[in-house]
Amino acid sequence: MATDIALERQDVLLEAKDYKSGVKPVWCPGCGDFGVLSATYKALTALQLKPHEVVVVSGIGCSSRIPYFMRTYGIHGVHGRPLPIATGVKMANPSLTVFAMGGDGDLMSIGAGHMPHAAARNVDITVIMMDNQTYGLTKAQTSPTSATGHISKSTPFGAIARPFKPVVLALAYGATFVGRGYSARANELSELIVQGVRHHGFSFIHVQSPCTEFHNTYDYYDKVVTEMPPEHDTSDLAAALHLALTEERVHLGVFYRDESKEPFEQRSREFVPDASEFNLEEYLRRFA
Repeated sequence: MATDIALERQDVLLEAKDYKSGVKPVWCPGCGDFGVLSATYKALTALQLKPHEVVVVSGIGCSSRIPYFMRTYGIHGVHGRPLPIATGVKMANPSLTVFAMGGDGDLMSIGAGHMPHAAARNVDITVIMMDNQTYGLTKAQTSPTSATGHISKSTPFGAIARPFKPVVLALAYGATFVGRGYSARANELSELIVQGVRHHGFSFIHVQSPCTEFHNTYDYYDKVVTEMPPEHDTSDLAAALHLALTEERVHLGVFYRDESKEPFEQRSREFVPDASEFNLEEYLRRFA
């Protein structure tokens, strides 16, 4: 209790350890999600957010265990539903910093229908998608981001479908901040998360987060990841889409940023009357 009170004081400088819950991660050794968790601790430390000011929402999957390992508020929700839950939290209390964290199955498969709407609304939440191109929790089936020809328990003759491009989808849906990180570069990823949180609007961060148990892609990504071209204009949506559609290497950093659009929860409150002026009879007369 004394420690909790100390963390609420404004003069206390928070460290990464202050965001750790004490529950030890249970991921397989070398899992990329360790890097994402470390980067999140570092980002919160850089932002100096109090643990009680942060909510981490997840769905179901290996990556969705993250709320257990953080001292913030956490919601381990329903499979594929971190975005509507995170939206509800942000709408109910806009002062909170809200994360929606999940994998390529949670956000690109069963929960894919929520992405376009959350992005188009421009809800001020930070979405971190850990992409390992496989369903690790259920022991290695093909996922929406698996490469064509990928052999797994669900595609023994190789995947026929072309893989989703999460960055392209986020840009097309209207996300006002889109970036990509790599779990093996936790320091760079933490800086990207800081930028995503500071952005006022829907932030989508695609993270290449390899699975060491069923689909180990570390060697591949170590070779193909590269920095964002210095001439890339992050305010140019067309340029961001072109880069994401045509890239032969895997670019890390910010693809797109638009600070001109108000967050959804801010705009929606323009239509909500002040509680002290609310007249129930008048409301019922107009809308009954």
